[in-house]
Amino acid sequence: MPAGGKGSRSSSTPQRVPNRLIHEKSPYLLQHAYNPVDWYPWGQEAFDKARKENKPIFLSGEALIFSDWGVVGLVRCAQGVAVDGEGPLGLVGLPGDQRPGPLPSSQGHLASLPLTHRWPPDFFPWSCSVGYSTCHWCHMMEEESFQNEEIGRLLSEDFVSVKVDREERPDVDKVYMTFVQATSSGGGWPMNVWLTPNLQPFVGGTYFPPEDGLTRVGFRTVLLRIREQWKQNKNALLENSQRVTTALLARSEISMGDRQLPPSAATMNSRCFQQLDEGYDEEYGGFAEAPKFPTPVILSFLFSYWLSHRLTQDGSRAQQMALHTLKMMANGGIRDHVGQGFHRYSTDRQWHVPHFEKMLYDQAQLAVAYSQAFQISGDEFYSDVAKDILQYVTRSLSHRSGGFYSAEDADSPPERGMRPKEGAYYVWTANEVQQLLPEPVLGATEPLTSGQLFMKHYGLTEAGNISSSQDPKGELQGQNVLTVRYSLELTAARFGLDVEGVRTLLNTGLEKLFQARKHRPKPHLDSKMLAAWNGLMVSGYAVTGAVLGQDRLINYATNGAKFLKRHMFDVASGRLMRTCYTSSGGTVEHSNPPCWGFLEDYAFVVRGLLDLYEASQESAWLEWALRLQDTQDRLFWDSQGGGYFCSEAELGAGLPLRLKDDQDGAEPSANSVSAHNLLRLHGFTGHKDWMDKCVCLLTAFSERMRRVPVALPEMVRALSAQQQTLKQIVICGDRQAKDTKALVQCVHSIYIPNKVLILADGDPSSFLSRQLPFLSTLRRLEDQATAYVCENQACSMPITDPCELRKLLHP
Repeated sequence: MPAGGKGSRSSSTPQRVPNRLIHEKSPYLLQHAYNPVDWYPWGQEAFDKARKENKPIFLSGEALIFSDWGVVGLVRCAQGVAVDGEGPLGLVGLPGDQRPGPLPSSQGHLASLPLTHRWPPDFFPWSCSVGYSTCHWCHMMEEESFQNEEIGRLLSEDFVSVKVDREERPDVDKVYMTFVQATSSGGGWPMNVWLTPNLQPFVGGTYFPPEDGLTRVGFRTVLLRIREQWKQNKNALLENSQRVTTALLARSEISMGDRQLPPSAATMNSRCFQQLDEGYDEEYGGFAEAPKFPTPVILSFLFSYWLSHRLTQDGSRAQQMALHTLKMMANGGIRDHVGQGFHRYSTDRQWHVPHFEKMLYDQAQLAVAYSQAFQISGDEFYSDVAKDILQYVTRSLSHRSGGFYSAEDADSPPERGMRPKEGAYYVWTANEVQQLLPEPVLGATEPLTSGQLFMKHYGLTEAGNISSSQDPKGELQGQNVLTVRYSLELTAARFGLDVEGVRTLLNTGLEKLFQARKHRPKPHLDSKMLAAWNGLMVSGYAVTGAVLGQDRLINYATNGAKFLKRHMFDVASGRLMRTCYTSSGGTVEHSNPPCWGFLEDYAFVVRGLLDLYEASQESAWLEWALRLQDTQDRLFWDSQGGGYFCSEAELGAGLPLRLKDDQDGAEPSANSVSAHNLLRLHGFTGHKDWMDKCVCLLTAFSERMRRVPVALPEMVRALSAQQQTLKQIVICGDRQAKDTKALVQCVHSIYIPNKVLILADGDPSSFLSRQLPFLSTLRRLEDQATAYVCENQACSMPITDPCELRKLLHP
């Protein structure tokens, strides 16, 4: 049975009748297939019903709305987040599973539904997450409200209720999230938004409890008020909704305008670095008080900044900030020390207690970040973490045909038959650890068991190491999250043991806990496979495999790319598909009609293919990358304003906005990644069109970069690469020869973000030789594999010694 279907958290009962979501493929939609709600999937059938019956559309999936009259739903706001917003509560809402970065200020009050209640000015509501199958707060609202018979009746009788998997339809998510952010200076998931029959939003909210509380409005009350307002003041609501849409159209426009060139890279780099430096946590790393999120785009920016400022104090500072953050994350509870991989975010400043969900996109990007940290520092601590991440993905998130699943849930039953609780699969009591590790430790300066040593090193206590403030529902009482509290040297010194002996004991303990954990009920697996996240994961395996010189990891990247081409690419049209799914028998299925790819699918897959070419030197992947880039340009490029739209014009027909993503967040903006891709493709082919598009794109986003560069650190990196010029590193040689591999590995061992690595095998008819005629002028020296470093149409002297190449590339 597919994960997330009838056998998932919201399992069916004999007396319940499935709604129409039972025919969907999405694990998230299937989780709601037995709700007593007349759910529709996003599509024409729902829209036609709304127009015919003149009913508002209830869209379940996203965020909080603040208005001039108060707040519709209850959320908790991120503490310590500076916001330049207007209105009585211009606050950035904290989603349960992702926090957006800095946002521009609201342009006046884009009002939503008038309510009589006003929150006090010091009240911080809760913004959490809905809209995909592994979301904790989605589960909460589904159980409390969408399984409620009376609420189901209200939704079915008075609204056209639509469920959207935000991972399947990121375009829908982005449009209504823009509404939320514009009217509240914040947003997040879950999102519950009410729309007119013409799909224009007029009110929204996040997680709602079913009933009113002392400080919050219940979902039932919200539905009754909206029903009343729709009946009595519908024209006013429609007019207001139109004003909102008009304002959003003006606000969301990203265009070159009268600008001819993008801003100065040096200036943008400096501003972005200073903004990050001001928010840096000196003690624990990261860039906020709490909660703390993995931010690979920020870490990548800091590494690039270090490289171009190595001889300055700011350059050293950037390196220290990134390496320290990565080390603190890896030692913290946000990392699963027993089963590898990283959880979604930390609920506290210390990276201690995580939100336990595991997302594929985090694993992919963090594998690259830790590989880069190893390149820069030479410290095997970072390479070990990168390998651990990929070990987890290989074991737990990989389809047998080469693709990668989306996520594992935060929640699972503590024991079979029990109600799921957050973190149940991952936490430990002191008693469990002591029973699993009872052996005495020989040679210690005091009586000691393996369990006691383990508990000391990983910070476990008899009472549990999770405070009540981090466990508002009391689900983790008496439990422990593993965090590395001491270095191996300190733990060894504490008990008079040698370091290697302690390392062995701890590794043995981790393995025993891992085997014991296998007997627990596993969290729900979202077996949906997304082209974009698979592209990121191809990069994760390819870059890590290349840096560490491990062909096995590169092979996983190759298998991932083959999966994409076999199952998520339509040869006839040249288009990518957004999603595919795992059937009950483990085969790959698609929705009918297929869900076609969005901009991020093309951008992330192209990046993955370029990384795979550099890791494997198989030009077929480069050729496919060029073909996909051509399709991306045809479907998404804005020939008037520059940059790429997030969705195809036809696919988003009916939506009130067609947007360009301008935020590097948990995932990089597809426009930021595309800017890098265009530069690299220009380096691989010499085609001027790629460079021209890159300059237009960067120019279109100039104002956004100037205003809030820290919101686009990945694009600021691309701006630097464009203005500094990429290196073309050409290796002339036989791909399988040892001397060729030695030169290639030398290049991969050095952190050089602004380069393309090209293998010239001497065949004038090869793909790359046809693209770059100058390759035919480069010769092997004395029949040895030979390297050339080319910039600005000029190449270095030939180099055959890897040590000499290293000196040239990393002086």
